[in-house]
Amino acid sequence: MGIMPHTNVTQALKLALSLDIPFWPQLPNTSFYEDMYVQASEGFPGITVDLENKKLHFDRAKFDEGLGDYSTRMSDLRNFELSRDYSVVFHRFLQEDLTRYTAIRGQCIGPVSFGFRVTDADNKPIIYDDSVRSLMFDFLQRKINVQRRQMREKNANAFVWLDEPGLGWVFSGLSGYSDVQAKREYKDFMDGLEGIKALHLCANVNLPYLLGMGIDLLSFDAYQIEIMPRGYADAVAGFIRKGGIISWGIIPTDSVSLGRETPETLFRLLTGYWEVVSQNAGLAMKEIAGQALIAPARCCLKNIGKVGARDDSSTGKISGNGATSEERVVEKAFGYLKELSGLLRDKYGL
Repeated sequence: MGIMPHTNVTQALKLALSLDIPFWPQLPNTSFYEDMYVQASEGFPGITVDLENKKLHFDRAKFDEGLGDYSTRMSDLRNFELSRDYSVVFHRFLQEDLTRYTAIRGQCIGPVSFGFRVTDADNKPIIYDDSVRSLMFDFLQRKINVQRRQMREKNANAFVWLDEPGLGWVFSGLSGYSDVQAKREYKDFMDGLEGIKALHLCANVNLPYLLGMGIDLLSFDAYQIEIMPRGYADAVAGFIRKGGIISWGIIPTDSVSLGRETPETLFRLLTGYWEVVSQNAGLAMKEIAGQALIAPARCCLKNIGKVGARDDSSTGKISGNGATSEERVVEKAFGYLKELSGLLRDKYGL
């Protein structure tokens, strides 16, 4: 997961870099600028960051006023880079030796989630404003492509996935932005992304819908589904047969769920999902395993708003508060991740 509860950036990076495919962590407990919505907002016309109240404000009049300046800046892709002010962690990550990994991963909030979360003075989500939404899709597309280019300088197999909890909301009749409209607009959005097109969400999932979004990789909270519906089998198998990769978020990151699981119980749960796909869609278990990643089920983050981390430019070190219970849970989950990986590799000869 991109979001982690740590307040010590060095410790969070050490943990992220211990994985086969490391990522740069988002640490909102260190600064509101590390919030995934705030990070994505940098440079978007009409948005201001309210640090005191920890909110994003969108002003439509300022948006209109800023369009001229934005249009002159958009040709210079450096204006879409994530600055050090908005993420100390990203820049620290890029200072690491990342060439030794098979791949590295970044992340950015997706346009549907961003559009639902950011609201105007009347508390209306900007996703309902046609002109703002159109620019927002283009803006985030540029930011994602720029992030990937920066990361590819450190590792040729770098990719960025979209965090899209908002895609769990489009099926509500009250949302005002339907699953049909989201899928149509996402196709154009995905077509403009460079490299692997990857999507992540840990909200309730409709696998056939998500697998049909024009993506190459899907990451989702697999732990929550408990039983793989047989009706999903053909969609999952078809996606894998076309070369798609699924990242199965199978390690719970809340203390209650994690406390009742072991790597062995999670092995049985995950392979049980795969058996449903195999038996109902005729896809060999080893093929499913061969195009699978495994990951934590979701982020473990509470008490957002704490501060404490700082970048000591004189020493190059990051200091912060001691470990919290949330941090220890995440660290335990990452340990389970490695054990489960070993069990799967042994079982399927990978």
